[in-house]
Amino acid sequence: MSALFSPLQINGVTFRNRITVSPMCEYSSENGFANDWHLVHLGSRAVGGAGLVITEAAAVSPEGRISPADLGIWDDSHISFLKRITQFIHQQGSVAGIQLAHAGRKASTSPPWQGIKLILPENGGWPEIYAPSAIAFSEKYGQPVALTTDGIRKVIADFKAAAKRSLEAGFKVIELHAAHGYLIHEFLSPLSNHRTDEYGGSFENRIRLLQEVVSAVREVWLEEYPLFVRISATDWAEGGWDLDSSTQLAKLLRQQGVDLIDCSSGGLVHHQQISVGPLYQAPFAEHIRKETGILTGAVGLITTAAQAESIITEQKADLVLMAREFLRDPYFPMRAAHELEDGSFTWPVQYERAKLK
Repeated sequence: MSALFSPLQINGVTFRNRITVSPMCEYSSENGFANDWHLVHLGSRAVGGAGLVITEAAAVSPEGRISPADLGIWDDSHISFLKRITQFIHQQGSVAGIQLAHAGRKASTSPPWQGIKLILPENGGWPEIYAPSAIAFSEKYGQPVALTTDGIRKVIADFKAAAKRSLEAGFKVIELHAAHGYLIHEFLSPLSNHRTDEYGGSFENRIRLLQEVVSAVREVWLEEYPLFVRISATDWAEGGWDLDSSTQLAKLLRQQGVDLIDCSSGGLVHHQQISVGPLYQAPFAEHIRKETGILTGAVGLITTAAQAESIITEQKADLVLMAREFLRDPYFPMRAAHELEDGSFTWPVQYERAKLK
């Protein structure tokens, strides 16, 4: 058995291998509802053999969507179709996870293939978009309103309610989205958080929202089910959130019952300077794992079986999250098992006649 295909148990959930389908926005929903596209998209990756399949960012409130075409989980009526998806994923031997998110100042924009631009209320956009401070992401985005204390309380309550719905929908993993310049990340970084109250200024104040969201979610999320947090380990910008801050945060989140830190980066400011290349974010996962003892996930330009295997064998991370490669090849685990000469991987019986020898 290769390291990549070794099982991993977190609390009461066992993942059959270390390969995870990373959250990828599909911009294919209407009023937040999942549909056949999501069933086939996510279900095919489970058929392909991924150990964990995580949905795209699911908005915890209507105003928390990036675009009108985002997946949502702010209403009980969203549960039914999501449950159909989780049941299919679990039937294939994979674990179903959901990423809960609020877009913050990046909300009310068009899907990327239509060109990033603000959608005004008269065209179906939101009356207001929210952020820790009234600072726009760029001229292409809307001017946000700084959240009041009551508004922050609503955000926390929305995440808690979404976690409860996630449980009812059959998910076994929740990932809280605190990366890529969306609302929680905006609170973490001093570049976007200029508040002077208990949610701004010091490191302890800037992480307060995330800590309160974690506490609220843990109140309703089963203890045996894993809780992940995706962070941007660095803003790739001077004066911003950095790896030292991420490491300090990870230590605190571990104490709160977070089981794994999904280590991505960037997305907060448009003037970021990112050094992109294969496995370019894996060192973040490795550093946080070694310094804190918490489980980590590595993500970012991981495209081959050998790369994914090296992350696990070299103890850089505990899970490998893949995005674009899974868009190209929903059955990547089948190919990876062949390339790594792993005899433990079980093909679906419907596909066995095509098994690589």
